[in-house]
Amino acid sequence: MPDTHDQDSAISFGPFRLLPKSRLLEKDGAPLHLGGRALDILIFLAEHAGEVIDKRELIKRVWADVTVDEGSLRFHITTLRKALGDAGEGSRYVVNVPGRGYCLAAPLLRTESAGKGTSPPVPAPRSLPSPLAKMIGRDDAVARIRAELAQHRFVTIVGPGGIGKTSVALAVAHGELQAFDGHVNFVDFGALTDTRLIPGTIAATLGLTVNSDDPMPGLLTVLRSRRTLLVFDSCEHILDELAPLAERIVQEAPELHILATSRESFRSEGERVHRLFPLDCPPQGDGLSIADILAYPASQLFVERIAESLGEFELSEEDAPLVGEICRRLDGIALAIELAAGRVDAYGIAGTASLLDSRFSLLWRGRRTAIPRHQTLSAALAWSYDLLPAAESATLRGLSVFVGPFTLEASLAVASSQGISEPEAVEAISNLLSKSLIATSPAERRLRYRLLDTTRAFAGNKLVEHGEVPRVARAHANYFRDVLRDIALKSSGMQTAGGFLPYADHLPNVRAALTWSFSDGGDRSIGVDLAASAAQFFLELTLLTECYRWTQQALTSLDTSAIDSRQEMTLQAALGVSVMFTQGNTEAVRAAFTRSLQLAQELEDLHWQLWLLRGLHIYLTRVGDFHGALGTGTQGESVARKLNDPAAALNVEWMLGVAHHLIGNQDKAVQFCESAMVHNPGSQRLNIGHLGYDDRIVALVALARGLWLTGRPDRAVEAARYTVREAELLEQPLTLGISLIWTIYVFLWVGDWANAEILIERLIDHSARHFLGPYHAVGIGQKGELLLRRGDIAGGIEHLRRGQATLYATRHRIMTTVFATALAEGLAAQNQPDEALRTIDEAIAEVPDHGESFDMPEMLRVRGDILARSGNAAAAESCLRTSLDLSRRQCALGWELRGAISLGRVWREAGKAGDARALLAPLVARYQEGLQTRDLVAAKELLGALN
Repeated sequence: MPDTHDQDSAISFGPFRLLPKSRLLEKDGAPLHLGGRALDILIFLAEHAGEVIDKRELIKRVWADVTVDEGSLRFHITTLRKALGDAGEGSRYVVNVPGRGYCLAAPLLRTESAGKGTSPPVPAPRSLPSPLAKMIGRDDAVARIRAELAQHRFVTIVGPGGIGKTSVALAVAHGELQAFDGHVNFVDFGALTDTRLIPGTIAATLGLTVNSDDPMPGLLTVLRSRRTLLVFDSCEHILDELAPLAERIVQEAPELHILATSRESFRSEGERVHRLFPLDCPPQGDGLSIADILAYPASQLFVERIAESLGEFELSEEDAPLVGEICRRLDGIALAIELAAGRVDAYGIAGTASLLDSRFSLLWRGRRTAIPRHQTLSAALAWSYDLLPAAESATLRGLSVFVGPFTLEASLAVASSQGISEPEAVEAISNLLSKSLIATSPAERRLRYRLLDTTRAFAGNKLVEHGEVPRVARAHANYFRDVLRDIALKSSGMQTAGGFLPYADHLPNVRAALTWSFSDGGDRSIGVDLAASAAQFFLELTLLTECYRWTQQALTSLDTSAIDSRQEMTLQAALGVSVMFTQGNTEAVRAAFTRSLQLAQELEDLHWQLWLLRGLHIYLTRVGDFHGALGTGTQGESVARKLNDPAAALNVEWMLGVAHHLIGNQDKAVQFCESAMVHNPGSQRLNIGHLGYDDRIVALVALARGLWLTGRPDRAVEAARYTVREAELLEQPLTLGISLIWTIYVFLWVGDWANAEILIERLIDHSARHFLGPYHAVGIGQKGELLLRRGDIAGGIEHLRRGQATLYATRHRIMTTVFATALAEGLAAQNQPDEALRTIDEAIAEVPDHGESFDMPEMLRVRGDILARSGNAAAAESCLRTSLDLSRRQCALGWELRGAISLGRVWREAGKAGDARALLAPLVARYQEGLQTRDLVAAKELLGALN
């Protein structure tokens, strides 16, 4: 390789000037930022201008020993074209020759960057270490820092240990050699312990002989005499002495520039701070390809370092997501990534990822030539930790208890357990932030702090060494118990919507506090308090499995001799909800709700009573006790009157409407639920979050179905679409699931198979992703019903039986009769009349003694059809007449029309066409909309045949 300090041969084309050795691209004389890979491509193409370079050769040149696909090359070619102008202009320079490769198609002019023989050669630096052979992900930072140095004479690169400050500073320094005529000097303060030697160290770096106790006069004389760049590296441990000296020499030497690296800023006059952030890491999520992952600098560094270690390395599709995970876990810290890459030879990528949780990862060793504090993560962190005053080191140890982001208030609560006063703690946190040991975390409502994972692991080990874990963990658990309790109180108990949602980022810490509380070394009394406070939190975030786990553990731990009634009421209610939605409608759900309601009545807490009646109402509808659900609605009316709250009264109205719909009183259902179409975002609706189940959406579901049943198909479809859209806005998995389940039937009833299929597939996918077992079973059964309608009888029956088996196991009775009705129709179509009749009779028998349910008319109609198919016309007619009578009592014109079609066919076969016309024609005439829906088309076809 030629000497990098030789004159750089410039390559000009259009308005651009490329200096390959300086790795600089200019446009109209101004530096133009271009990423490292894109610049490599441009330089290689320029060296072979006019030639078509094969894609494989380009990849081999630019990515060296790393194997990537053409997607990465295309990505950087696109970046290069954008930098060279808009899509049209840029593509004139970089031309793609299909099937062959790429070519730089522009007339080039090669010149020397300095006139030959007119400028003196650049002197070799006396103390400037070599830069990295290839620096990844820092081209932007280098360009910005060089620009800052041109405008400000004192720039400090600040960041945590191992982030790459020195590497960036060296890259900047080498890039500035020409600008400073080679007078760029590197001063490494890392090993300096005696601060009295600072001036002498700088003087020695400049090649000066120090013959006096005060080298400053001579040092200033030299610095005033020429344009110089001093690079001060690793300054954090001597800032108190170095900061005033740096400020003085910048003021007194007008041609002097200083570039410093430190874990905190100098806080000097004239200083410009450039905070170096971690390397960008691939986002969390599925579906990222190898090219996607390697587009991020952190992944590129990891793979480059593996290739350097192993000689040859090819990243596989299986390992690519693990590389992204490793980089994220290491927070994009360059040193940590390099150390982890060095373990791949021994453990593989999967093994390295699994070892990140181990404290031994802090001890992984890096390059032997690295300075001691960069040979392990522990050494890098110990360098910063050992410089801290006692209050700051104790504060940092305490902060290691936090998982993820935390607030200033939370950190103060933990610091107080360390015996640190609030003013001391505030100052300590501010200092730790400036020293790059605490990071800020973006948040909408207020500033959040966090420790990088590597820092947290190191400080956590120190917390253990000092024997402070029990005291700090207790303070942490107490703080989050109190926070959640306060949020619940501010949310007026169970009344206000969305009280916990803005605090979702507390979740990792709440989990950690609960885990400690119920551990062997924890405090179960705090655990019970915390579980009760956290119950609403988990429900509002729809974390039902976790809610069940912690509420059950808390109830098991309750001291029966000293039970707090409110605490038990909260835990029992949360247990009932979480079991109902995760395990099914067991008797344990009824017992939990009943016990909680009893406690709410004893406490005379009307809000809780209404909330619990709502939960019990949902349970009773799911097990098919529709009259019981109507009874809880009536109880709710009484409670709402006492509350004198319009929002509560509205919720009770919807409870009654849903119960009436399920019983079969469709006119009342529509009457009670119509108010749900009036969207009022400002209303405080009961239960919106705490059941994860929005009352308004459930009312809209009943309204959409009630509209179809009462003979308004078009309005039913409109309401169904609106319901799903409104449910989507709430971002509640349970609510969206219930909106899909029940509105799907509107599309099945009108015969819109295409939209029914879209919603069914969405329900199946949604319920699988959110582990909603009964909902998934419903989706499978509904898919079976759609298959039947489309003529796939065998497939339909198989899906219906699968769905029904799960629903029986979870006591989700509200759907079992619906599926049994469809199954009976399928069996009849398969010429299995006996099994079909047995299936529908069993479904009818499932309905309680009073025999009232929304689908009873339909079950009787299907039974009549089966009897007619079997040749039993008299029994069929009797059954169909009963269906029609019940449809009329329910005001269910939709069922009545279907029953009339079935009975009309029986009468047509019996030669009673006139009776059939007299029955059917008035019903068709009552419809003012939906004339092209499935049942109306069938009715008109039958009337045509009868005529």
